[in-house]
Amino acid sequence: MADSEMIHVAVAPPANLDANLVRSVAAVINKSPYDTRLVLTGEIPKIIAHYDSTQIAEAIVQNLRDLGLVAVACRDSELRHSPQSFKAKTLEFKEKEVLFRDSAGREKRIAENNVLLILEGMLQTSVEVETTKPKTKFSLTMTLLTGGIPIWHRVDEKTTDQSIRSEYFVRLYDRKSSGPTIEILQNHMNYSFLGAKIAASSLTNFGTVVLRLREVFPQAIFDNRLVNPRVVTASCGRVWEDIEINCKLIYLFRLMTSGIDSCA
Repeated sequence: MADSEMIHVAVAPPANLDANLVRSVAAVINKSPYDTRLVLTGEIPKIIAHYDSTQIAEAIVQNLRDLGLVAVACRDSELRHSPQSFKAKTLEFKEKEVLFRDSAGREKRIAENNVLLILEGMLQTSVEVETTKPKTKFSLTMTLLTGGIPIWHRVDEKTTDQSIRSEYFVRLYDRKSSGPTIEILQNHMNYSFLGAKIAASSLTNFGTVVLRLREVFPQAIFDNRLVNPRVVTASCGRVWEDIEINCKLIYLFRLMTSGIDSCA
């Protein structure tokens, strides 16, 4: 019986990807060995198949697990749903907890044992930047009118270049919420709370904050696989959608390996 929404099957890329495993997985998901190898390579969990039946998806997941893979089935709504996170503007490190404040002055306290995952990543987008540069051009018409005296005039020439914009982020996840509890954006923070440790570079300050968070939440898993540069030429909305899905998959797989399975 078909469900009303798509069921995605995702796997964590195996450390050792041999030909026998590729052929076995290809048979399970009904894809060619070439296409299967492509989806099984990489560093982060990936969606490798889609089904319109929960029973079929769960059977596929079990077959993949029998092959030694870490696999999960997730409803499309579960994968794409991201609750509104608390975007920190500043914070205060206290004994065994951190006090976060947003731009409206609202506060949120997180105790040292309430964080499952510290997820660090980077959003890198390619945007078009239009610039205007002055240029001198020879005017044939004016030269003829002056009887052959060379006339030059200045014009503004518009050019479009590609510019890469990067911003780091870190998200804190607990074991209960389906989305991040706290989100910190590199260029959104007021780093004055660092005091004497504050630097001129926001990137340096961001790194200091991440290091301190890891010290305050020593039991949390730290994952920075999304820091690898990813140049995306899609619209900003699509870029964030891709980032959200990647973050959600990493969180779900970390949740599974910690002994809790929250997927369909």
